[in-house]
Amino acid sequence: MPNSDLLPPLLFKINENQLTLEAAIMELSNWVEQRGAADVAGNVRGALDTIDRNEEFIKRTLAVMMTPE
Repeated sequence: MPNSDLLPPLLFKINENQLTLEAAIMELSNWVEQRGAADVAGNVRGALDTIDRNEEFIKRTLAVMMTPE
């Protein structure tokens, strides 16, 4: 398998890891908020917004890359 064939699955796995980390960090953010640190939780959620904004582009790009030519 050429190295270029490894790129789409690699990017898919990296994206999957990113989304899993996002979910875990959101759980921690909720936990922090429940303990009275709403400002910290808000800051964390604000940082996670970048992942949300980029998710659709990443999915579309991966779909294009994985489409056979």
